[in-house]
Amino acid sequence: MIRLPWRLLRAAYRVTLGERRTLTGVVLALVFTLALAFISNFWLPFRIGYVLLFALMAGVFWTWLHTRGLRVHRDLVKTRLTAGDSLFERIEIANRLRIPKLWLEVRSVSDLPGEHGGRIVSLGPRSKQGWDVATECSRRGLYTLGPVTVRVSDPFDLFHWERRFGSKQQVIVYPRTLDLPGYNIPPANLPGEGRYRRRTHYVTPNAAGVREYQAGDSFNRIHWPSTVRTGQLMVKTFELDPASHVWVVLDMDARAQAGSGDESTTEYAVTVAASLVRHFLEQSRAVGLLTFTDGLHTVQPDRGGHHLTNMLELLAVAQPVGDVRLGSLLLQHGHQWDRHTTLIAVTSSVESGWADALRALKLRGVRAAATLVDAESFGGPPGAAAMKDGLLAGDIDATCVQRGDYIPVAMAHTSTRESVGAALRACGA
Repeated sequence: MIRLPWRLLRAAYRVTLGERRTLTGVVLALVFTLALAFISNFWLPFRIGYVLLFALMAGVFWTWLHTRGLRVHRDLVKTRLTAGDSLFERIEIANRLRIPKLWLEVRSVSDLPGEHGGRIVSLGPRSKQGWDVATECSRRGLYTLGPVTVRVSDPFDLFHWERRFGSKQQVIVYPRTLDLPGYNIPPANLPGEGRYRRRTHYVTPNAAGVREYQAGDSFNRIHWPSTVRTGQLMVKTFELDPASHVWVVLDMDARAQAGSGDESTTEYAVTVAASLVRHFLEQSRAVGLLTFTDGLHTVQPDRGGHHLTNMLELLAVAQPVGDVRLGSLLLQHGHQWDRHTTLIAVTSSVESGWADALRALKLRGVRAAATLVDAESFGGPPGAAAMKDGLLAGDIDATCVQRGDYIPVAMAHTSTRESVGAALRACGA
């Protein structure tokens, strides 16, 4: 019973002195002049009070009138982009009444960095106005755009009113993927026929069998001899080629990260992982992805553009909130990798546990490699150079990326690094 009055007083303060001081001053002046008028019975305070009361009523009517008959539409060109692309959108506001609208503040509610789709507009009777907004998507992630807020106030800013139009729309920004012309890891041993094959929904040279036709199946997959024999439509099923798989393991352990924003080990590591995934998919290799962020995320090896999109979606929202060290991750999931697997670890950790796990996997026949993001160059602990030398001494391919490095050149093998750098400079990269 005691807290309620204080809460009401705090709420009243926020909407008066806290936010609308002009309105508070006018109301206090009105109360003072009317009190003075009734006490003195003098005509001047009455006239001033009437003017103030009329101003308040006119402000309320102005604000209410300017919120009527509005329509706002937002149109996004694309909702899936890559870091470095520009998000193009068009915002259009229309007045459906015969009364003009003045000083409408249109703001776009968004958590996308750099998004600035707001402006102040005035509309004539039954008119509309639109403008294009281009926002550079500098950082990967999942962002929310909308709704569009229209704020209306009277000329003296005594009253204001906000209306929201439209619904929220999500935009996903994929991490950058860079060409890696100088990066090449020899494939692992080819698997034997039969037991290592795996079914896939993509068309490959290896037909595995037939099944009944289902809605959505392509007509070029129909197996006509089986259709004639069974009397119903039958389609061919396929399996992956008997080639080695590539696994990219991304370390998202929060304790191994350094730097902040775009200049951090996290962003460099994600860019490296995304580039590796695209690099091997373009070579028609089956690629899988494993990382631990807020939980374990695994994308089984497959091929195709849709598979690349799935992994980029995972990398777009991956954040260094994991609490599982890379060495533990490799040991726990090492049973699914054998001599038919090429494993590439991407990490900024300088602990020896993950390097020991890679050596253990190599003894089992796994083709192991690593890309280290040098935490020392981002203000973190030293040791990346020594880790790289130790891995190379153990016949494990290793590259190291430092802050400010151009990743394709840093990941190129020593024998091709100069030629790769010259080729990229010639292309204007």
